[in-house]
Amino acid sequence: MVETSFDLVVVGGGPGGYVAAIRAAQLKMRVALIEREHLGGICLNWGCIPTKAMLRSAEMYEGMKHAADYGLSIQGQGFDLAKIIERSRKIAAQLNDGVGYLLKKNKVTVFDGAAKLAGSGKVQVGKTTLTAKNIILATGARARTLPGLEADGKLIWNYKNALTADIVPKRLLVVGSGAIGIEFASFFNSMGSAVTVVEVMDRILPVEDAEISGLAHKAFEKEGFRIITSATVKSLKKGKDTVLATIKTGDKDRDITVDRVILAVGIVGNVEDLGLEGTKIKVDNTHIEIDQWCQTGEAGVYAIGDIAGPPWLAHKASHEGVICVEKIAGEKNVCPLDISRIPGCTYCRPQVASVGMTEQAAKDAGYKVKVGRFPFMGNGKAIALGEPEGLVKTVFDAKTGELLGAHMIGAEVTELIQGYSVAKTLETTEAELMNTIFPHPTLSEMMHESVLDAFGKAIHF
Repeated sequence: MVETSFDLVVVGGGPGGYVAAIRAAQLKMRVALIEREHLGGICLNWGCIPTKAMLRSAEMYEGMKHAADYGLSIQGQGFDLAKIIERSRKIAAQLNDGVGYLLKKNKVTVFDGAAKLAGSGKVQVGKTTLTAKNIILATGARARTLPGLEADGKLIWNYKNALTADIVPKRLLVVGSGAIGIEFASFFNSMGSAVTVVEVMDRILPVEDAEISGLAHKAFEKEGFRIITSATVKSLKKGKDTVLATIKTGDKDRDITVDRVILAVGIVGNVEDLGLEGTKIKVDNTHIEIDQWCQTGEAGVYAIGDIAGPPWLAHKASHEGVICVEKIAGEKNVCPLDISRIPGCTYCRPQVASVGMTEQAAKDAGYKVKVGRFPFMGNGKAIALGEPEGLVKTVFDAKTGELLGAHMIGAEVTELIQGYSVAKTLETTEAELMNTIFPHPTLSEMMHESVLDAFGKAIHF
């Protein structure tokens, strides 16, 4: 007999769902997890991981192009796109298997199929009804589509199509300049595409600090990007093997012909067919409303991850999963999620990373701020790496010394940002950061110097 009674049923096996299931099992709950497609969710299978594998190939290829700058010579440099894609897919498959192993190790019962709420404390999966006192919805999100700009998998790509590309297009249009759009733009630019990026906002990477966004714009244009901001794509007319895109800027239209288009215009929550009708669960703009403990309006039903709203990040989903489960279990000292402490990373070239308030957001919130900056050009390790372009920026409350935000652009900043994330969690002030000893020679020294600069004490700038 298949067990159908559990303490917790988790709907969705992505980075929020599977982490929640494992943590619940650790807390001695009987847990079922339902997944309709791939364990690990979009992030592991079609997002975070495979894109980083492809971007690593692009990074290696860029290194080959500039080998002479390091006193090296490479004969016959080139690439095989099919093998790049194959490596990316193998890595995703390996980690998918790893999630399955972890769930089995923790004795989580996995059901394959689509799930639907079927009354109080009940979830239907196929012909089986599972019962549980607590249910977590972690169904994630999917790419947003715009009328008339739908992906067809051949000439107009969504993220899945781009991750299994059969060509490097000579001319590529990327619609949207958030993290997804810019990462794909960066990859295909490195591999030889002439890339045009169209962004409806007045700057690219619009959630980032304006100064960092501006530096990114300049860096991408230097790499050969064509960037059009404050613009919309009115239409995409498909030919035999090209697309004619009409782009509206202000009162003017312009046409450009490209070989492929990548759509990266945001996401929508997967709230359909979940049986939400007749419940007290409220949905706002395709996202489920929750309280600080991820509780929905329906008793015993919780929501985490992308379905519960921004920021749409895997690590946010995982953290919510742990908070939710520990609160259900009655654990002590559970802290609600503070989104100001969630770092964001974009793995383009150069990389971009941030945590906390932008300079403008801090000013708008009424803070008098002290801002520190340190350029990569002033750092010995950056120069030795051949990566002298970039900036580390820190924003402090001038009154208390509280670290309000940190923003970076340059080599390996997606790894460096965690230092400031820890600092914010510890409620660090400038005093602790100034008195922290950073190893030399490292890129992390710039983090120290940026803090020093905010208070007029920078040594190497």
